[in-house]
Amino acid sequence: MQRKKIIIMGAAGRDFHNFNLRYRDNEEFDVVAFTATQIPDIEGRAYPAELAGKLYPDGIPIHAEEELIELIKKHDVDGVVFSYSDVPHEYVMHKAALVNAAGADFLLLGDESTAIKSKVPVISICAIRTGCGKSQTTRRVSEILKAMGKKVVAIRHPMPYGDLAAQKVQRFASYEDMDKHKCTIEEREEYEPHIDRGVIVYAGVDYGAILEEAEKEADVILWDGGNNDTSFYKSDLHIVVTDPLRAGHETAYYPGETNLLMADVVVINKIDSADYDDVEYLRETIREVNPNAIVVDAASPLMVDDPNLIRGKRALVVEDGPTLTHGEMTFGAGVVAAEKYGAAEIVDPRPWIVGKIKETFEKYEDIGALLPAMGYGDEQVKDLEKTVNAVDCDVVVIGTPIDLRKVIKIDKPAVRVSYDLQEIGKPTLEDVLTKFK
Repeated sequence: MQRKKIIIMGAAGRDFHNFNLRYRDNEEFDVVAFTATQIPDIEGRAYPAELAGKLYPDGIPIHAEEELIELIKKHDVDGVVFSYSDVPHEYVMHKAALVNAAGADFLLLGDESTAIKSKVPVISICAIRTGCGKSQTTRRVSEILKAMGKKVVAIRHPMPYGDLAAQKVQRFASYEDMDKHKCTIEEREEYEPHIDRGVIVYAGVDYGAILEEAEKEADVILWDGGNNDTSFYKSDLHIVVTDPLRAGHETAYYPGETNLLMADVVVINKIDSADYDDVEYLRETIREVNPNAIVVDAASPLMVDDPNLIRGKRALVVEDGPTLTHGEMTFGAGVVAAEKYGAAEIVDPRPWIVGKIKETFEKYEDIGALLPAMGYGDEQVKDLEKTVNAVDCDVVVIGTPIDLRKVIKIDKPAVRVSYDLQEIGKPTLEDVLTKFK
């Protein structure tokens, strides 16, 4: 039997998971390549033989997505599997048109073929877009479960940007573990808040092997989703965070709409900072597309460690990188804090950007007068540090989920903005989780 030739389009995460679940050791298919986008410096490597299985003794090459059509024709490809997230529906269908025109099928894999069943209960926290407030929702859920006496383990959506074989299964229980695994800024932003609360985090590449390890020390597993992707595990309770600041996106992005349709609980976050009409528009959409979902209203109030440093000063605002890039937000917690505490001006960093940070601005032209805390590798982290220190400003306002001062040296006054989820009215997440127990 001739094996069907497949290409998997991805961004170093969902693509590897889909391969592991659907294609590894499956003799019906021959995965000839991965293509990569969104994440810098992924292409040119290979998915290693140690992870690829017996059918791929040389591993599988990873190419830039720009080479997709050439690869389809070169390998006479039968099907292309779209395996990344947080993109408009229109974007997905443009890719489908290109693939179909090149002569291949365009495939989207669903929950039944890519979600693994766990031996212990799984609560998944996902979102309709990057930057909705999923991380603080996950922290809130973990705190409630721990107060109920549960041993909580978080499994984080993949961010394997280094040695893929070495990152097959990663366990993080301390800051030293993050150093040992040479975590990027993006990884630290997701792992550090859990570690600070005594929650062990697993991540990596092979989410079957990861689950086996996590099950050994968990009463409840939290799927800490990322990039508005769907869960890699069958959910016993599926919580989805929405954002009224981007009302309309909940049914316009892939696979965020899938999350909304599958949700048991929908959190409407940022109610304190959104327009009433946008909140009500979002609420009505939820009622229309998923009338059985429990809706929890919430806010993410800001705290600043030294607000006096902001008042009357010229501020450089550093925001969470993926929120500004993949999430397409034009502001974040740092901007809100700078305006709230009376910054005289938000300084545009673009005259001073260098290296990999300059490349980020070229790729995401709508970032504006903010600095995304990009740090997918050592070179990018160094360029971020150079840029921050070069900007002519009085204070740096850090709106990232971690204290950036622990990662780069900042040679001027800096303040950190933090935020936690706060439910408004009833029901609360505690009400939901008490029934779940």
